[in-house]
Amino acid sequence: MKYTARILLTGLAIGLLFLGLGEAIAQDSKTTIRAGHFPNITHTQGVIGQANKWFEKALGENTKIDWKIFNAGPSAIEALFAGELDITYIGPNPAINGYIKSKGEALRIVSGASSGGAGLVVRKDSGIETIKDFDGKKIASPQLGNTQDVALRGWLKDNGFTVKEKGGTVKVIPLANPDQLTLFLKKEIDGAWTVEPWVSRLLLEGGGKLFLDEREIWPDGKFVTTHIVVSSKFLKKHPDLVKKWITAHVELTDWINKSPEEAKKILNEEIKRETGKALPQNVLDESLKRIDITYDPITSSLFKSARWAFEQGFLGSKQPDLSNIYDLTILNEVLREKGLQPVKLEVSKQ
Repeated sequence: MKYTARILLTGLAIGLLFLGLGEAIAQDSKTTIRAGHFPNITHTQGVIGQANKWFEKALGENTKIDWKIFNAGPSAIEALFAGELDITYIGPNPAINGYIKSKGEALRIVSGASSGGAGLVVRKDSGIETIKDFDGKKIASPQLGNTQDVALRGWLKDNGFTVKEKGGTVKVIPLANPDQLTLFLKKEIDGAWTVEPWVSRLLLEGGGKLFLDEREIWPDGKFVTTHIVVSSKFLKKHPDLVKKWITAHVELTDWINKSPEEAKKILNEEIKRETGKALPQNVLDESLKRIDITYDPITSSLFKSARWAFEQGFLGSKQPDLSNIYDLTILNEVLREKGLQPVKLEVSKQ
């Protein structure tokens, strides 16, 4: 009996060993997608998708998602260059800079994510009532060369102003968003061109007034704020996974637009988890009024933004060729399968 028991125990141990090895092999056989987003409301699909495991469910049990949280576009692009990131939600200017820096090799934009959500807020006592009143004023932007900084400088140029460092009269001051609010309250800046939720915070907490909702300067009020960028290597190696991601992204975008209150709750809970602090409800409500959640990349706005960046000296001495920065093949394939209108690549408005 003892001999038989030993055989049974040995067999059981070997069985458990092989079971454990099988599970380990199964884990190793999973494809890992390193995915990124920023913890803010213009990256809504990424934030909600991480919170409710929307993408994990869509991609299936043979795929693992390793989420990475970024606070600035340059760090996300650096991670992509280093082979540590496969797909990410990101703003237009970091994508443009990454594309140019890699000579068009490192990345492709495969879908839109959000439009709007930026604007120019001025102090009520700044004396700014019309465009001509910006003469001699101090206007903040979030970061030198970032999407809103480029928009501010481009808008000023298009309205006949030159910034102070180039001999003009309008001083553009790159400041982190929290510092903008502080100096706004101290009356040390006259206004700020920024992105949500900071537009709303300057209005609600800073007592400012919205001089310009950026949607006013774009055709049909649409301009890209966030889109999806994929590593070119990952896109080439795993087009099937990219298609599953984009399919899930389109479906999540539709769900968010049809279930705004539920989506808002999940969004704010995840922002709190990622940053340690939820947005005040009035700020969240006000912010989302100016943001459209979409899969349309609104390509024409990116090319205009690139023109502004080039004119301000952010893209080198030669105007870059961005004609291959987009690969919308999979997005349009998904849209056709769903009976939706394919998106257009408009390069001509550069």
